[in-house]
Amino acid sequence: MAIDSDFLERLGKQLGDHGHWPQVYMFKFIMPDNNRNYAILRSIFSELSKFTVRHSSKGKYMSVTIREMMMDPAEVIERYKKASIIEDIIAL
Repeated sequence: MAIDSDFLERLGKQLGDHGHWPQVYMFKFIMPDNNRNYAILRSIFSELSKFTVRHSSKGKYMSVTIREMMMDPAEVIERYKKASIIEDIIAL
């Protein structure tokens, strides 16, 4: 699912309705496999974040899972907004 305002609105409601904060939140993205996209994504998250990367069999795409301690739902939404600048990124 592309990162758009509808996605962020639904996510914000879900996060507000469930869970206790702060908590470790898992972000999952799929995007074209190139160093520039990955560098941009890395710069959005803290140095303490745990990244797991998997490349597609043909090397066209990469799946990136990130785990990071988030203080509240607004912080999660902010990360998604920043990630939305990456061309063709999909949030799962």
